[in-house]
Amino acid sequence: MRMYDLIVKKRNGGAVSRDELEYMIGESTQDRIPDYQMSAMMMAIYFRGMTEEETLNLTMAMAHSGEILDLSGIRGIKVDKHSTGGVGDKTSLALIPMVSACGIPVAKMSGRGLGHTGGTIDKLESFPGFSTGISTEQFTRQVNRIGIAIMGQTKDLAPADKKIYALRDVTATVDNMSLIASSIMSKKLAAGADAIVLDVKTGSGAFMKKEEDAFALAEEMVRIGNGAGRRTRAVISDMDQPLGRAVGNALEVKEAIDTLQGNGPEDFVELCMTLGSQMLICGGAAGDEKQARSMLENVIADGSALRRLAEFVEAQGGDASAVWDPQLLPQAQETWQILSPAEGYVSHIACDEIGICSLILGGGRETKDSCIDLSVGFVLQKKTGDAVQKGDILAVMHGSDAQKMEQAQKRFLKAYQFSDHAPAKLPFIRGIIS
Repeated sequence: MRMYDLIVKKRNGGAVSRDELEYMIGESTQDRIPDYQMSAMMMAIYFRGMTEEETLNLTMAMAHSGEILDLSGIRGIKVDKHSTGGVGDKTSLALIPMVSACGIPVAKMSGRGLGHTGGTIDKLESFPGFSTGISTEQFTRQVNRIGIAIMGQTKDLAPADKKIYALRDVTATVDNMSLIASSIMSKKLAAGADAIVLDVKTGSGAFMKKEEDAFALAEEMVRIGNGAGRRTRAVISDMDQPLGRAVGNALEVKEAIDTLQGNGPEDFVELCMTLGSQMLICGGAAGDEKQARSMLENVIADGSALRRLAEFVEAQGGDASAVWDPQLLPQAQETWQILSPAEGYVSHIACDEIGICSLILGGGRETKDSCIDLSVGFVLQKKTGDAVQKGDILAVMHGSDAQKMEQAQKRFLKAYQFSDHAPAKLPFIRGIIS
């Protein structure tokens, strides 16, 4: 078998077989196929596309290019959750304790953020001492003991995806539905869960700006998951403005704690309830959405979800006292009020720009070696559709560097648009694919 022949086959519109894809991924992982040939194949796929069967076979080959996490030692049906990311996306921090408190074991691998905000691990490190540096054996024991554990992604998890994505990133071949779906799902399948619930974002702060593209990606990933024998569902949710009100690591942790106390923002609560319901159904804990929502509401009302968060933080070396007193989380040196320059209604928020403002303050990474300031960010007071008077507080900015805060404030104000009439209200949950 020769890589040259596979490139020609795909370039001419042919379908590449499972054996050929396994050969390609295996040889690439072992550095026996040069980058220029893999780049040529990615470009051929970009223009010619892949069939559903090819996409599944590519995903499985990448998933098996490294370690497949064995979760068989964990009792019960393990349900994983994945988000395509956005601004203010702190969902795992509240959702996972809720689902775990309902009896579904959560054994999750998470990563750090690269871009405008930190990843789940960065946010959890707002609790002093928290660590995801645990062994697979510790990981399994902890889930069996308290029903929840998170560890960092290892370099052995779908290593082919890391190599291929690096090439796609510099050859303008990222934006292909099959390649996007296989990249995400190869890591999810390698993480070993029995079922997968996907949160696919759409809007200005999402990877998929257009709703139809978000649905297409969700459908592709659900097909892959089900084809691989994992019960898979997807929720399409709005990311045309920041999720909830907090943007920034420790600020988002506080908002997650507020949510577990029953005081969360409406959109964030709705997302947790929707995703949580799908996870409970997939895990066999609930028969339908009505029952699942009732269970999730109960674990918030009786405090068991918040207690589960505290148990989880303490089990992984963190100081859980901040769960009970969020003032112990990292605090910025200064807070500024950002005031509205106009009156009327907030008609649009350029969501990705708010993320960049958080990055300017130090809340994200511009390179993988950047250090995050966990304390900085924004708490929005006005969101799309809200009425405003000139001088009303749009947001409270938390920062530690006056020069960066001035720069971020100017950019933040440009992200807000105003109109004389309230904009039409679109549903926050755009659809569910099962």
